[in-house]
Amino acid sequence: MKKVEIRLTGIGGQGVVLSSVILGRAASVYDKMYAIQTQTYGSDMRGGDVCTEVIIAKEMIIYPVINNPDILIALAQRAYDNHVKDLKPNGILITDSSLVKVDTSFKENIHYHGMFNKIAIDQFKKKTTANMIMLGFVYKKTGVVSYHSLKKAMIDLLLSRTYELNKKALDLGIELAE
Repeated sequence: MKKVEIRLTGIGGQGVVLSSVILGRAASVYDKMYAIQTQTYGSDMRGGDVCTEVIIAKEMIIYPVINNPDILIALAQRAYDNHVKDLKPNGILITDSSLVKVDTSFKENIHYHGMFNKIAIDQFKKKTTANMIMLGFVYKKTGVVSYHSLKKAMIDLLLSRTYELNKKALDLGIELAE
């Protein structure tokens, strides 16, 4: 992997921004690659559009904007609808199948999906773990960062009292992707 461009999209409250910050930190601090993370979101605290982007590269990143991501992660229908046309041909699309109905006309893309939100509620009784389930799934399907770096970045960025629960969610996402 010389460079990978990832766009994570959803709605406020799903933990999309936190997931992208963990991913960027894992790549830059612990996997010793170059990484840039940016985010945009609506003015609503919860329920507004959220779009974050992470570029991970072995060489210095000159241009920090993603026009056509290699990987698109959509955790809400509106996010999918707004961003799927930007995905590169033969790109990887990852969706929450309990929240997103995928248009099958984009057959040239690789599509992975999991019921991250439903599993978070069923297994952990907390929707807030869905983003970690998704992050484990992304790690296993793409290998963009190492497992070790993800765990270390989570320790850095999560409250210590929530780490164990979130690590279990991450590991469940990995199992789901196998």
